Amino acid sequence: MNKTNLVDKFVTQVIAESDFTELDRIYLYNRVLALVGDAAMTAESESTNLLDLKNELVALAQQNGKCARNNSAQDILGAELMSLILPAPSIVNQRFWQSYETSPTAAISSFYHMSKTSDYIKTRAIAKNIYFIAKSNYGDLEITINLSKPEKDPKEIAAAKDAVASDYPKCQLCMENEGYQGRLNYPARSNHRIIRFSLGQEEWGFQYSPYAYFNEHCIFLSSKHEKMKIDVQTFSNLLTIVDKFPGYFVGSNADLPIVGGSILTHEHYQGGRHQFPMEKAPLIHKFRFAGFPDVEAGIVKWPMSVIRLRSSNSMLLVELAGKILAKWQNYSDEQVSIRAFSNNTQHHTITPIARMHDNEYELDLVLRDNQTSEEYPDGIFHPHPDVQHIKRENIGLIEVMGLAILPPRLVGEMTEVKKFLLKRPNQISKIHLEWASAIKEKHNITAENVNQVLQEELGLVFERVLEDTGVFKQTAAGKAAFMRFIAEVGLA
Repeated sequence: MNKTNLVDKFVTQVIAESDFTELDRIYLYNRVLALVGDAAMTAESESTNLLDLKNELVALAQQNGKCARNNSAQDILGAELMSLILPAPSIVNQRFWQSYETSPTAAISSFYHMSKTSDYIKTRAIAKNIYFIAKSNYGDLEITINLSKPEKDPKEIAAAKDAVASDYPKCQLCMENEGYQGRLNYPARSNHRIIRFSLGQEEWGFQYSPYAYFNEHCIFLSSKHEKMKIDVQTFSNLLTIVDKFPGYFVGSNADLPIVGGSILTHEHYQGGRHQFPMEKAPLIHKFRFAGFPDVEAGIVKWPMSVIRLRSSNSMLLVELAGKILAKWQNYSDEQVSIRAFSNNTQHHTITPIARMHDNEYELDLVLRDNQTSEEYPDGIFHPHPDVQHIKRENIGLIEVMGLAILPPRLVGEMTEVKKFLLKRPNQISKIHLEWASAIKEKHNITAENVNQVLQEELGLVFERVLEDTGVFKQTAAGKAAFMRFIAEVGLA
């Protein structure tokens, strides 16, 4: 073995992180050469980190014509190289469930480690995200500017238009992604593994999110490519998952446009090991529902409209949540512009989140309404036009819980806003001018405090975004209307 040769060093790391042994060294060396080209035989490296070595191999392959010079080809080759450390899906599943019998936590931790080591979870890209805490009237909010996903190369976008259309896999949440090589307009998944498990009477999968927004951000997905839906089975599924995956919360995006997530075509949930701001929020009004004396209930102090249920009996929570959903789907209150239907179109659904709290099941039910109007064509309970210069996208599960996912465009735009606030030459966008002018009037801006002020003000915008999406507003009239709905469900 040449201790400075790039391929040899990569193979050494593969052996250290996989089931391969020294007996497999020649085989692995040749497999790497087949992927990156014979020029790698003379390439040397000072790196010892597996991801650094992988990146050097991809760069070398691009130099010698074995890999096209675009992001998609780079990702495809990188995933193929990293897949060398992974066992077959059947072995991954066998080991997971064998370990699970002894320690569910250890099994989950091992799968998470494997997903990071294989570069399926893009830890280096995720580290580029901007993150900070902002104070609000509802407790601390979490703000991120998402910089992890690579921007599309214009040439790739143009080439993708001419690529042969394919409906395989049907979407990025289908089981068929496991091991899929990828293509110009579809992500590489050679290094992807999914844990199978039963949920109700169906097969589901457990995997991690490649571009995680929080600690151990994972996805639970149906084996069937079917549209998302919120029903009684959803509540049962979520509470079963928090049993199966200790320490994790799990929630579902709503199943209607405007208030739903970015993928409504495949039934799935999101979870992980993270305590969101909404979970920390207290109850401002406690009560019991008729027929459910063993379920604690209350309204959460939160800008959105949240009913929290807690009990040691998960079946009671499922039954009560089903009753609340059925009432909400058909509930209207014209006094506060809440309408269940218009022209036979359903407007009401729920964003549910489940977790364990002090050894009891806890279920948060966030009431959603996707109406539009002439004044608010994007959605009455959607970020209103005056805050869309910061956030115009749908407010999905993660943001409902108090973690803002702001677009990468804001990095450059906020740089110009800072210059404006400091009275320096700038190219501030017109969409930010009114907001920035108000900030300048409100604060004594200096070079030392401009970053802190801007973070505080972004937090206030996110607070407003959440208030816009709340169906019962934080006013006397809104709170009274919320209690009218609670009474309609049936108080004890």
